Amino acid sequence: MSTPQPSGQPDRHPEARATEASVSDGPGVPGASRKTGVPLVIAAHGTRVEPGADECLRTVARVQRMLPDVDVRAGFVELTDPPIADALADVLARSADKQAVVVPLMLGSGGHVKSDIPEAITAGRLRVPGSAVVYGRHLGPDPRLRRVLVERAREAAAEWPLAETSAVILGRGTSLAQTNADHARLARLITEEAGFARAHLAFIQVTHPTLGEGLDEAYGAGARRIVVVPNYLFAGKLQNWTREQTAAWSQAHPDADVRIAGLIGDCDELATVVVERYHEALGRLQPGHGSPAYLAGLMLAGREVLVVGGGTVADRRVPILLEAGARVRLVAPEVTEGLAELAARGEIAWERRTFAGDLGQPWYVLALTDSPATNAEVARLAADARVFCVRGDDATGGTARTPAVGTVGGLTVGVLGDRTPQRSARARDAAVKAVGELD
Repeated sequence: MSTPQPSGQPDRHPEARATEASVSDGPGVPGASRKTGVPLVIAAHGTRVEPGADECLRTVARVQRMLPDVDVRAGFVELTDPPIADALADVLARSADKQAVVVPLMLGSGGHVKSDIPEAITAGRLRVPGSAVVYGRHLGPDPRLRRVLVERAREAAAEWPLAETSAVILGRGTSLAQTNADHARLARLITEEAGFARAHLAFIQVTHPTLGEGLDEAYGAGARRIVVVPNYLFAGKLQNWTREQTAAWSQAHPDADVRIAGLIGDCDELATVVVERYHEALGRLQPGHGSPAYLAGLMLAGREVLVVGGGTVADRRVPILLEAGARVRLVAPEVTEGLAELAARGEIAWERRTFAGDLGQPWYVLALTDSPATNAEVARLAADARVFCVRGDDATGGTARTPAVGTVGGLTVGVLGDRTPQRSARARDAAVKAVGELD
């Protein structure tokens, strides 16, 4: 595994300076004409803390090395130049096709991902008439980044026996409940994978439990060796607050020993996830070229299909699978009334629990929970097993897609669209009507 690059030196790293030049230089920048791929703008938070700013720029430079034919730029939400809108408008103006991809360099789907970056994308795109921009997925939770956090946590524990050490997994904190819930799940996974005795949850801002409350909870449970594991990318004010609050708590609890794990930092794993998000987004940047999926019909009669999640989407999909003759295994702690009735009649096998990584040996998988982290894990396991998987929350995150389907005159008509369900449904209805008029 890559280790973070050193930061905080008086002079900026040469790669960081080179990246800054590529962001700010004018149209005559050397080598710009040789970049033939769709440009990538990495949308980062921004900070006045120089080590964190340097480390972010080194990550951008690392991504550039992985995408040598792509003009890779950094744009920032705040505090650091250039703003996202400026960086985006510049690459769009230079791009022959006036196209670009924006990937948020963010671990969680908070306000920046949901609002600030999309607004900046709109502002940048409107400066270049006729341009097209695709917004990629945020970074987390990704298993590769989780493995980095596990390594950082173990490094901090050092000689402490992990079975006698507790961890406080520290997130940024946001007003969005789903984002905070994703961090709670991440905390449990990191603690179990690292081998700590117990997991405790905390947030550095906005919501509870605070870092002090998380440390209090660990202390009250008997922990005297505690590792604080910040789920941050780079140094900045959040890390400064973490050190200050940890030091204040430790001073009030002299019989406890607290260590702070290192951040994810500039590493191959982080850059690889950014590159993957870029390639995912490219599949949505082909107007007029149709869906990137290859159309095929699955013969599922007598074959097992795993459905993870028991909500309304599963309620719609499972009966269709049964109609195709599939043997459906449903994993979910709770299901809709319709799915419960199917289970009661023995038409599906319902395992009343949360998904625990046990994929089994299905022919086809549908990840349909309301947790993006769980869906991502199901899709990853399916890909590792070479089993096609549909992700209900993010079509680009799976290896299969479900079409809008209709039947007429003994024919099945399906439409694979551009991730606009209403448009796909209208196209299906039009196709069914047109086929019906042929008879």
